[in-house]
Amino acid sequence: MLLADHELNASAFAVRVVASTGASPGACLAAGLSALSGPLHGGTTSRVERLLAEVADSGDAAAVVETRLRQGDGVPGFDHPLYPAGDPRAAALLPLLPPDPGRAALLRVMAETAGRQPNVDFALVALRRSLHLPVGAALALFAIGRSAGWIAHALEQRQDDRLIRPRARYTGPAPGAGG
Repeated sequence: MLLADHELNASAFAVRVVASTGASPGACLAAGLSALSGPLHGGTTSRVERLLAEVADSGDAAAVVETRLRQGDGVPGFDHPLYPAGDPRAAALLPLLPPDPGRAALLRVMAETAGRQPNVDFALVALRRSLHLPVGAALALFAIGRSAGWIAHALEQRQDDRLIRPRARYTGPAPGAGG
């Protein structure tokens, strides 16, 4: 339920564009999955996996965060542009999980030093680890949850019976202008 819909994000828009062509529901879901796989969408879960593994291996969340920030790597799984005060989906999911000292330490370090709260990608990886599911299952959980929303978007778009056709305007150099 927490992942079924999230406004008109990249994957929902991809689903709507494909649905507007009259494509099958399966093709619409494939479009959503394709968009979700990108590193700036659901693919963030793989970066969170690496972060939590680093914390588990080192046993020192503060050192991991400091090293990542000094190297310019960032700390995936924290912040969400729509939720500056914290992602409500993560806030709903994380308290349901069994305690994990490494996860708790990382959450504390990020809140105290950076003022950042976890997002749903972090919560899904924490869920995956708590359930001892295979690596990569967090993205699968994301996709399963979002699929219901994608189907709803596709059905709604098909009722509109109009092709989505955004327009583009060339902004490059004028034709024949040196180069």
